[in-house]
Amino acid sequence: MGAEPKRTEEWADVTPDAARRLVTAAVAAFAERGYHATTTRDIAGRAGMSPAALYIHYRTKEDLLYRISAIGHRLALDLLRGAQRPGSDPATRLADAVRAFVRWHAEHHTTARVVQYELGALGEEHYAEIVGLRRETDAAIRGVIEDGVASGDFAVPDVTGTTLAVLSLCIDVARWFNAEGKRTPDEVGDLYADLVLRMVGHRAP
Repeated sequence: MGAEPKRTEEWADVTPDAARRLVTAAVAAFAERGYHATTTRDIAGRAGMSPAALYIHYRTKEDLLYRISAIGHRLALDLLRGAQRPGSDPATRLADAVRAFVRWHAEHHTTARVVQYELGALGEEHYAEIVGLRRETDAAIRGVIEDGVASGDFAVPDVTGTTLAVLSLCIDVARWFNAEGKRTPDEVGDLYADLVLRMVGHRAP
């Protein structure tokens, strides 16, 4: 995997600076070693802090994962919704949503891998909250596909299954994207937007 550039804007709401450094360090550690293989000492060391300092800001390692997961899911959901221009046709809305969603998973592939693939490590209450955000993401895409079916723009016999397939395709970008590869995040976004329109049976006039 190519290295992901350091990005601070996604953690802008995490304060103070020490808490932000711990989040950034945890993302890198979880992505590299996996949640269960990462220790609080690993995270604190990456942040240039003592293990005891971590507990000033986060009660447990799971709290750190929850903070990362909640912020990541909300950012991706906001991008997904914001990309859909009111009044545009379903094909344009779906393509724009997919393009934005994929681009985020490519640009933030290290964070996205943690956000999308470490859910099982969350505690019951935190897990339920994140699942709720994932349902909202599902509803955002499903709603556009339903609109396209109703208008006759899409030919989708199974809206629920197709929604799952679209989201799975987009999310998986975080697993394989290489910043040093041949395609940029924008190019991958464009490619996937076209693929998804084919999946829903859209034919350009």
